[in-house]
Amino acid sequence: MNSQQPQSPTSARFIVLLLLCLAAAIAYVSRNAIAVAESTVRADLSLSKEQSGWLMSAFFLPYALCQIPGAAFGQRFGARVALPVFAMVWSLSTAASAIGGFAMMLVMRVAKGISQAGLFPVSAAVISRWFPSTGRAFAGGALGGFMSVGGAIGAALTGWLVVQVGWRTMFVIYSVPGLIWAAMFWIWFRNSPREHGGVNETELSLLNSAADLPAGRTHTPVPWLRLATSPAMWCICGQQFCCAAAYMFFASWFATYLQEARGVTIIHSGLLNTLPLIGVVGGSLAGGHASDLVMQRTGSRRMARQGVTMISLGLCAVLTFAAMFVSHALGAVLLISAGAFFASVAGPCCIATTIDMGGEHVAAVNSVMNMCGNFGAMLFPLVVPHLLKQTGSWDAVLVSFGCLYIVAMLCWWLIKPDGTVFDQALIRSSLSSETK
Repeated sequence: MNSQQPQSPTSARFIVLLLLCLAAAIAYVSRNAIAVAESTVRADLSLSKEQSGWLMSAFFLPYALCQIPGAAFGQRFGARVALPVFAMVWSLSTAASAIGGFAMMLVMRVAKGISQAGLFPVSAAVISRWFPSTGRAFAGGALGGFMSVGGAIGAALTGWLVVQVGWRTMFVIYSVPGLIWAAMFWIWFRNSPREHGGVNETELSLLNSAADLPAGRTHTPVPWLRLATSPAMWCICGQQFCCAAAYMFFASWFATYLQEARGVTIIHSGLLNTLPLIGVVGGSLAGGHASDLVMQRTGSRRMARQGVTMISLGLCAVLTFAAMFVSHALGAVLLISAGAFFASVAGPCCIATTIDMGGEHVAAVNSVMNMCGNFGAMLFPLVVPHLLKQTGSWDAVLVSFGCLYIVAMLCWWLIKPDGTVFDQALIRSSLSSETK
């Protein structure tokens, strides 16, 4: 009598995650390139620091405002079409940044913000379909980690490229990977695991109900009134505002801080700038694993998402404040990098929370959160020159940086993680779809 051996699960979901991670890395290389090159671009174009601040911030207002339209585009056309379109547009915008002066760069930063806005909401929706609940924090952590892989690669490579080939050629070089990725993703990816020939029944059974979620164009309307009146959504947005604003220190003024306050060269500042970004990568991966492990063992969202995050954000604030009392540049950067490690533990918990509490409207919940986060990211580069003008010291910037994490920790403490954000709405509209 023949007995059939159980079929081993395929690993298509991890290829999907790898492709999403590559997109995140490529996006962050191109968006953060201006940070290390800031002083060179400013000198070459005869800009003021205030103009440089606007140049770095120009990305974030359209990026914030287009989160919801980007998510809607992904819902309408599916991730297989939407994500390659986003990548092609931001890549062409990166190349065009090499042309002209301040006005052209400003316009291209806006175009890049618009085109990258839908990347992470649509990616979160993909994760919700391609990963079970006990694997979403890991997937979100990997996605968040590769954002900083791109940032770290960009920080290290940009300083060298600016010296070797100039900042204009650097932008052209950075436009190529996104175009290649767009073609690869469109050829291989499918919107639902059930549509992909590389997924067998055993892998589908691992995904449980996630594989059966709508893949696009079949969602019920988003109950926006309930979303806007949900205290849980307010807290999720508040913590993201603070965390994104704080992260922008690394993506905007950190290299300049090292050059002016610590007296390092542009190449050295680019290399040192990679250390906190490497910390972010490690923290994102560790945070995703830790959160999923706590979820598996306790089944508690409060412990797995809130508990892990609040402890890590508190440690980050302490380490950031301690860096002010260290005179050696490397020692201060190492403390800040350790803080960045703990801060980034919150990232995968946050992505997993939007999936856990988003119901069938994950992309919408994630896009609103990201929109609020990028308002913070837009404001921080603009605030720094004013802090410097008022205080004459970079210590004021570091204090503000650390305080943002304390406020984020308080927001996490107030979140009620059970159910969905829609269940907790203060106003319930009978015309809105119920999301359970």
